[in-house]
Order: sequence, then C-alpha cells, then structure tokens
Amino acid sequence: MATGKPDAWSLFLTAHALVAEEIEKRLSAAGLPPLAWYDALWALERAPEGAARMFEIAERMVIARYNLTRLMDRLEAEELVERYRSDEDRRATYARLTPKGRALRREMWKVYGPAVDELFLSQLPPAQQAAMADGFRLIARHVRALNKEPAE
Repeated sequence: MATGKPDAWSLFLTAHALVAEEIEKRLSAAGLPPLAWYDALWALERAPEGAARMFEIAERMVIARYNLTRLMDRLEAEELVERYRSDEDRRATYARLTPKGRALRREMWKVYGPAVDELFLSQLPPAQQAAMADGFRLIARHVRALNKEPAE
C-alpha cells in the first residue's frame, strides 16, 4: 500500500467500524440486542423456510463457527431460534427462526435501517452507491472463487 495517498482499504475499515459502532449504540439505546443478533436472525429469515445448517449461517454472516455456536446458544435461550437435527442427516445441526425471532429482527430494523440510511447511504449519491456495490460484488466473487464457494 502506498503511503501518503488516500488508502481505500484502511478508509473502508475505518468507515465500517465507525458506522457499526454507531449502529450498536443506537440499538443499545433502544433497548435492543447487538448487531450480531440481527445478522443471525436476518440470515435465517432469508433462508428457505427460515431454516439453515449452522455452517450455512456462519458463511452468510462471515463468522467463525465457534462464535456462531455461542451466539446461537444465546438466541435459543431467548427463544428466537430453535436448533434441531435433520432426519436425513443426523450429523447436521440446523437452526430455525421462531416467530419471536422474526418479530425481534423487524423491531431491530426500525433502528438499524434508518441508521444505515443516515450514516451511510445519505452520504453517497446513487451512482456512487451503485459503483461501490458493483465493486464489493466483484471482490466477494473473487474471494469466493479462490475458496470455491458459491456466488451470491
């Protein structure tokens, strides 16, 4: 990385950290759980029938499986998700979103969505948003291809 020039990578990391920290503060101030809970609930809500294998959730969230297990323990204790084993493959553990989990995810979005609009989207014209989305998509495809993961 060149010194003395704006560094896209470090600026991206800084902006992401600042926005995520501010969203965490807003969720906390509203009496809501942390952003990781939202991400897990959203990953399940997007899955077919609101259920997915644990490794699939970890991949969607880009989180280590051992961290996901601890997170799922907390979500299950709050009755936001339920874990189960498939009759077809008893080795695989699945998680399913509960109605309570779906309701909490929607409640969290009432804080999270407007924060994303204010802190991120409102700072970029639509053309720049589209260009950034295209760039991030290319990067994700490249890294997934290196790891032979399916593209989204």
